Amino acid sequence: MSDLQTPNRDQHLTHARLLSIVTIAWNVTEGAIAITAGLIAHSGALTGFGLDSGIESISAGVLLWRIQVERNQPHRAEHVERTATRLIGVSFLLLAAYVAYDAITSLATRDEPETSIIGIALTAVSLIVMPVLAHRKRRVASQLDSHAAQADSAQTMVCFWLSAVVLAGLALNATLGWWWADPIAALVVVAFLIIEGRQAITADKLDDCC
Repeated sequence: MSDLQTPNRDQHLTHARLLSIVTIAWNVTEGAIAITAGLIAHSGALTGFGLDSGIESISAGVLLWRIQVERNQPHRAEHVERTATRLIGVSFLLLAAYVAYDAITSLATRDEPETSIIGIALTAVSLIVMPVLAHRKRRVASQLDSHAAQADSAQTMVCFWLSAVVLAGLALNATLGWWWADPIAALVVVAFLIIEGRQAITADKLDDCC
């Protein structure tokens, strides 16, 4: 980590805190809509997308905790940095396990999801919002030299890729009736989650966690 006494560091911490608050507000709303729409349409991919929004909110909350500790107890910052990064990594893996289970179950039982216009619209909007948010988070993470902030920005970028994959699955199901596109899309997302989760958990052993 960089020197905690850097003149602009407090400004960067404030920016990171604001981005975390925006992330939580956006994802709580997005997650509630996605999970509701996913359950109604019996879409594992859309429900998993909503749960990812919940995990991303937790990730942002963990980063808020890490920022607050650095401000109030600078001597604990390095320890909290490692703990926060690992917690974010664990959140990736827990979500991956759920999404994989649900997708495999859907394929095995041929559980055909219904068309979800709300889900299509929501994931399309997310494709616009997430890259902007992830870019700003990466920039702040670099300024802070923080693995936890890097992992949190990766979580946001996973949400972008998840949006793209889920949107493709929903669209294929709606236009061509390819019911299996939904669980297959969910399994693609699992690969992203596992990779990012492992990188976050081992971040303190790497020069660059993401």
